[in-house]
Parts: sequence; structure tokens; C-alpha cells
Amino acid sequence: MGELLGRDIVSIHDLDLDEIAHILDVAATMVPAARGQEQRPLLHGRILAELFFEPSTRTRLSFESAMKRLAGQVINFGELSTTSVVKGETLADTVRMVESYSDVIVVRHPQEGAARLAADFTTKPVINGGDGAGQHPTQTLLDLFTITQRKGAIGGINVTIVGDLKYGRTVHSLAVALSRMGASLTFVSPASLAMPTEIVEACRNEYRKGNGGSVRMGSDLESFISAADVLYVTRIQKERFPDPEEYRKVANTYRVDVELLGRAKGSCIVMHPLPRVDEIDPAVDETEHAIYFDQAFNGVPVRMALLALLLGAIP
Repeated sequence: MGELLGRDIVSIHDLDLDEIAHILDVAATMVPAARGQEQRPLLHGRILAELFFEPSTRTRLSFESAMKRLAGQVINFGELSTTSVVKGETLADTVRMVESYSDVIVVRHPQEGAARLAADFTTKPVINGGDGAGQHPTQTLLDLFTITQRKGAIGGINVTIVGDLKYGRTVHSLAVALSRMGASLTFVSPASLAMPTEIVEACRNEYRKGNGGSVRMGSDLESFISAADVLYVTRIQKERFPDPEEYRKVANTYRVDVELLGRAKGSCIVMHPLPRVDEIDPAVDETEHAIYFDQAFNGVPVRMALLALLLGAIP
């Protein structure tokens, strides 16, 4: 396991399996503090800078909550329209300026590769809070944490991922991580929103190496639901489509409801990175399958763990 102090976390590939396991173990110890049941002032006097160039609710608020639960402080843009970005300031210059105000930087940006670029222009740790249709490593970590909490282990389980697999950066990171950890994967989507070939091949390579399980693909969720231990649902993201007409063709393709879950295992858990629109019936919220709000909470202890490790508060 490598040293996490001062590291950039731009992609889930920046972490080996031992490092992921260590982060998840530390996250488990952070849960009481994340709930406000105990004090963990590990980052008193440290400052997190949030550079969010696109909207966010859960990622932004959970990073802020994580830093403040550790007694640190947070600075951020506020409204993007009030910043020097509208004057034409480059991302590189923004990062160079912000590094003098903070100890760690979280970047969320609509362009894939922006977080890696930001990391190249600062010596401070940079965490990717989501870049375009690329990577979202802290979402992957909280998803892995949620699955291990509920299932005990990831090796040998079947995870069915449904929805927008082309533009859904959440599932790009998650699929490869799950495969590295021994899960079997089923990708369900319209043909036009299929998982990118390079992600599918990366997962199949893990299978060929004996690490991951099988990889299946299809468009009919009903034919796969009975085998799922985890059903990971994603929103078809209107904002990622260059052509509105293409979005209209696939909108509302899938809807998970109580009737569909009647064909699933009683132990099957339903996850969603949120926000949802119509892809999960609100009636599912009242079933034992639904854990997506617990999943959203898990962003706090996981990000607490990551911040504490990157800033050296925990070895």
C-alpha cells in the first residue's frame, strides 16, 4: 500500500486495492462523527477549497460536511457568475491562485480531464469531484463502502448497472473497481447509451486475469433482475446529450418499481447516485431494497476518511 499523504485522487485507478480497502476501513471509523455523535477535530486549522464549475448538491454538501465534521474550514466560489472565470481566467490560473488559500482542492468540471489538468498546476492534493463524462472517484469509494456495508464483501456478487452507461461518469469508475474486486457485472442500457468499449474491455481483462467475474450486456432489465445482488440505477442525463432529440428517444426507458422488484432476490439492494427523476418509483423508497439515501449519507464518512488521509491526520 502506498502513502496517501499529499496524493491527487483524480481517478479510481490512482488507488490500488489495498489503498481502497484502507480508505473504506478508515471511513467505517468515521461514521459516528459523520452522524454528529462524537467529535473528531483532526483537521482543525486546515482549509478545503471547492472549485465547482457545474451544479452539485450531494458532492458539494458532503465534502463541506466532511471537512467541518473534522473541524476544518471550507472556501468556495459561490455563484460561478461572480468569479473571474467569467472574465476568461483559465483553470490553471484559478488553481494556482486557490492553492495559496487552501490545503486541499476539490474540482468539479464539465470537461473530462479538467481535474488532471488542475493537479498538474498545483502541489496541493487535488480530488476529482466529477469531470464531464469521465471519472468520479469519491462517488466510487462511497458506493464500494455502501456495498461492503450491506453485502460484507464484493467478490462473487452480481452487480447489475442500468441506465445511462455512456455518459454516466459514476458507473465508469465503479464498474472497473467492482471488477478488480471480484464482482460479476451486468450492463443494461439502450444501445445508444451502452457502456464505453474501453470500460467493458477493462472489466473483461480483470475476468481474464482471474480477478473479476463475468461481464454481460443487454437492454432488457426484466431478463436480468432475478440474478442481481445489487441493482445500481442511473439517471439518463439530459444535460450530457449534444442532441436534444437523441435524449427524447431514450428518456424514461427504464423505471424500477415495486412490481419489477417482486422478481428480484429479497436481499437485492437498489442503489442510485442521485438525483433521480423518473427512473425509480417513489414507492420503492418504502421497501427494504432501497438504500440510496443511506448511500448518499455514506459520502460524508468516506470523504472524511479521504481528507484525513491526504492531509496526514491519519497514517
